[in-house]
Amino acid sequence: MRKRKFQSLKRRKLTQALGGQVRLSKLRRRYGSLFPLIMGLVTLLIVFFGGIYAYMEIEGWSYLDSFYMVLIALSTVGFEEVHPLSESGMILTSVLILLGVGNFAFLVGSFTQILVEGRLQTVWGRLRVQKTIDKLSNHIIVCGYGRIGSIAVNEIQREGIPVVAVEKDPELMAKMEEDDILFIAGDATDDEVLTKAGIDRAKALITAVSQEAANVYVSLTARQMSPDLYIVARADHEKHIPRLERAGADRVMLPHMLGGLRMAQSVLQPTVTSFLELTLSRSEMQLNMEELQITERSDFKGKTLVESKLRQRFNIIVISIKKACGDLIFNPEADTVLEEGDILVIVGGKENLRDLWEII
Repeated sequence: MRKRKFQSLKRRKLTQALGGQVRLSKLRRRYGSLFPLIMGLVTLLIVFFGGIYAYMEIEGWSYLDSFYMVLIALSTVGFEEVHPLSESGMILTSVLILLGVGNFAFLVGSFTQILVEGRLQTVWGRLRVQKTIDKLSNHIIVCGYGRIGSIAVNEIQREGIPVVAVEKDPELMAKMEEDDILFIAGDATDDEVLTKAGIDRAKALITAVSQEAANVYVSLTARQMSPDLYIVARADHEKHIPRLERAGADRVMLPHMLGGLRMAQSVLQPTVTSFLELTLSRSEMQLNMEELQITERSDFKGKTLVESKLRQRFNIIVISIKKACGDLIFNPEADTVLEEGDILVIVGGKENLRDLWEII
């Protein structure tokens, strides 16, 4: 029985030690180059207030006297003692002087290392980026800046929508810095990283990490952290789609399948494919395909297509309407009523679409 209790106590201590190491590792990753400096300051504060408490207990001094004594001991300015010291007080003062000198030397060394290695500019740069991200709302988060993620980020930026990338590869992070892309350095499966990316204020998340297990975990975590978030996930095989959908993804994409279909359609229906590519891309052609959602404040709410006069006022063609209930109406009739929550798929000139967005 005693042996069993000893083993249980040993396991508990081991678990606590491992938990402490994990928390320390997370803090080190979070603060990066500033971690040694922060730890030095924390240690110095512990020594300072610990010294005050020790003087009050050992010598029986007041708080102010103890505070002053610790201050002159750690700063090593050489003033006289506040009161005559006992032997225990002399030992305490000696320990405080050694700890203070050691701490100051460590802080100076850490700060010098940051300056010499040029990390200070990087640290301040990351802080500025984080402040910018903290001000964003209704932005899009892209996890993974590889072949798929980089294309997604560039396309979203081209639309003028704020985007935040999450990446842990140093080479890709350097490329994003060159391209002036807002990003968070870290693992997308980490809750703290997603929080720093502003997941609570984002309107959508794309997880395009190369490891599919990571995409499942990101989808699951993101859904728990933000139930209303629209999540698009990357999959490598068709049989993995249900797994990602169960994890919380609203839509799952197969990049290789989409690429294969696009290539096949380019051969089978080249004109149709070229037209779609022109309307969906940001080419010089003055024609675009867009989505228009009918909101509560929209002027078109409660009107029919004829009454809205979209064709007459903006020379826009309504291809389809996705009703709020999920039904999709292709080539809608003129008497189709536009209701709140409906999404219109429209085609029109860039200038006409710009004029339309200005009144919405």
